[in-house]
Amino acid sequence: MSQFIVIEGLEGAGKSTVQGHVVAWLEAKGLTVMRTREPGGTPLAEKMRGLVKEVHEEPLTMEAELLLMYAARVQLVKNRIQPALAANTWVVGDRHDWSSLAYQGGGRGIDVKLIKQIKQAVLGDFSPNLVVYLDIDPAQGLDRARMRGELDRIEQEQLSFFERTRAGYLQLAHNNSHCEIIDASQSEADVKAAVLACLERRLCTLG
Repeated sequence: MSQFIVIEGLEGAGKSTVQGHVVAWLEAKGLTVMRTREPGGTPLAEKMRGLVKEVHEEPLTMEAELLLMYAARVQLVKNRIQPALAANTWVVGDRHDWSSLAYQGGGRGIDVKLIKQIKQAVLGDFSPNLVVYLDIDPAQGLDRARMRGELDRIEQEQLSFFERTRAGYLQLAHNNSHCEIIDASQSEADVKAAVLACLERRLCTLG
């Protein structure tokens, strides 16, 4: 049975790189795999991503940011992820629901209960079979992000915002049996080895 695996973490944690390693590992097993990212992943969701990441015309309120994230997420889940899973295609996502709980909940300070209510209203009990959380000190992650080039609207937040976001992630990770925490401060080779070892342990028990 196909599974939904999500890579979560702060800026600079290496999510896209790890996503590639997971996709390659699954494909080597002979599985059909689709990769996604959030916000984004469909034409309409990508437009919403642009609004969240690069809006300059006026300040984007934290409430509007949250709702845009869920609007994009619903488009992706309903139009791509769920159909792929139904067709026995494995899905590996770069971010999902935990990002809203960590960033808009922990970072922005929006009531987590409200975020969970929104999620339940629009996606019900849909959730990943496995979350791989790449944990990194926010300062180190932001240094890595700066090396990639100009920072987007969210990446320009204060360090304290990312410290709160990390705390939100860690609380989620420590209270969910479907999560593996990976030390993302290691070298890429060591992170890859840890992630693939996690997949070897988890694959037979996912879901």
